[in-house]
Amino acid sequence: MNAEPGHARGNGGDDGEDRGPRPLDHGDAPGRRSPPRAAPEALAGRKYAVEEVNRALVAAAGRPRTALDVGCGIGLNGAAVKRTGARVTGIEIAPGSLARAGAALDEVLAADITSDAAVREALGDRRFDLLLFADVLEHTADPLAVLCRFLPHLEEDGHVIVSLPNVAAWPVRLGLLAGRFDYEPSGILDDTHLRFFTRASAVRLIERAGLEVLRVEQNPMLVRGAKGLILRGLGAGDDPTDLASSLPYKAYHALVRPLEDVVADRAPGLLAFQHVIVARKPPRPRRMRLTVGMLTMDEEESVGAMIGEIRKAAPDAEILCVDSSTRDRTPEIAAGLGARVLRQVPPRGHGPAMELLMYSAAARSDLLIYLDCDFTYPAENIPVLRRLVEEEGADVVNCARTRTKPAAMPVPNYIANRAFAAMTHAMHGIPTSDVHSGMRAYRCSVIRAFDFDGEGDALPIDTLLFPAKCGYRVVEMPIEYNERVGTSKLRKLAGTVWTMIRLLRALPVGARLGDRYERR
Repeated sequence: MNAEPGHARGNGGDDGEDRGPRPLDHGDAPGRRSPPRAAPEALAGRKYAVEEVNRALVAAAGRPRTALDVGCGIGLNGAAVKRTGARVTGIEIAPGSLARAGAALDEVLAADITSDAAVREALGDRRFDLLLFADVLEHTADPLAVLCRFLPHLEEDGHVIVSLPNVAAWPVRLGLLAGRFDYEPSGILDDTHLRFFTRASAVRLIERAGLEVLRVEQNPMLVRGAKGLILRGLGAGDDPTDLASSLPYKAYHALVRPLEDVVADRAPGLLAFQHVIVARKPPRPRRMRLTVGMLTMDEEESVGAMIGEIRKAAPDAEILCVDSSTRDRTPEIAAGLGARVLRQVPPRGHGPAMELLMYSAAARSDLLIYLDCDFTYPAENIPVLRRLVEEEGADVVNCARTRTKPAAMPVPNYIANRAFAAMTHAMHGIPTSDVHSGMRAYRCSVIRAFDFDGEGDALPIDTLLFPAKCGYRVVEMPIEYNERVGTSKLRKLAGTVWTMIRLLRALPVGARLGDRYERR
């Protein structure tokens, strides 16, 4: 993204594309002198060495419905978020970047992000699930004002992801020890940076904007410390995306980057190149659009009565069935009673069906409550779950069947469930007593904040642990577990194997010991 007057640039890992004059933006403090700027002709043709996707930022984006990429540059990050299914709008001002971003995103608006009037004119009353600030705010004289300028365009419970270079990274510290603080064409000491941030000051900036910080991720500063040598060895082309498309770069991300992430997570203040802060507009008490969802498969004898019970508990709810039936009239009965029915035929299993249900509900509702279609989970709990989310601010409500052994649950099933809960506590520090509950409530913005992979069984592991470990408020409440109507579709061996796989795969996610997990 070009350095235009009154604007900043944002993109992937090393800021910017080409150079131009950059006076301080309109929010510069009175009496502060602007640094000297080279004439445009002196900077013509000067290129940044690297333009890349901000991996940590994109990984934290989840599956939003809509996203606004502020200072989108040539659109690398926005294009990556667009591949999740989001409609992505970019804001940019540099003519050279506008053309490339326009080809990558759904829409690009030309506007000066440091001007209230320009932002209002460009966006009107539009609102987005997700706001992205990828290496933008450090280029502005008043980062807080720029951030706050866009918050009226954030949906209720919407998320904001901000990436800021880490001025306390080890190469900068070593330079200071040697008496050097030399500006560079790109990177942490980019000579167009007007503000510098540590991890703590980056978090304070987000909190001063009135946002709730959920977690802080990072892009590592290990191999990147040798960037200059690497670029000289590989030979950088004219296009700043050349390195990111090279085979060595792809091999690095496949083989080395995962190890770097583990190491950098031990000391992010020292080993992070960028701090990536995931925050949101704090939830407020309000009535929410509710979807009650069920997975159905050969539920002919129970689906009609279940829909009746749901209507009693939540007459205003949309009822959503994801049906994998191939032998009976379950979908016809459900549709005839006013339910919205999505088909998964041929059946692909519990995980893909649950993934379809969750994201379909999150696309048009504020709150999802799901339960099994066999009367094992009482629908009369729906108003309680709804109140916990709407009035008490819970993000996820997990209905625990196994605090004590239910009479309706076979002893082997109870033992297995308690064993899985104990493993979850030991491995992740989450004090749950039921990781496989078939009745939960989800704030839909939380569903959209993650990219859940439903392939295989045991998806409820991920959909419980990810929010619990990433800063969301999870409430666990005990419920009754009743006798089943119909036959069980549980695949015990596959479920056990996938439970272990998902418990292991969730280890790098978020932070151990989710301190917002509340047992009632």
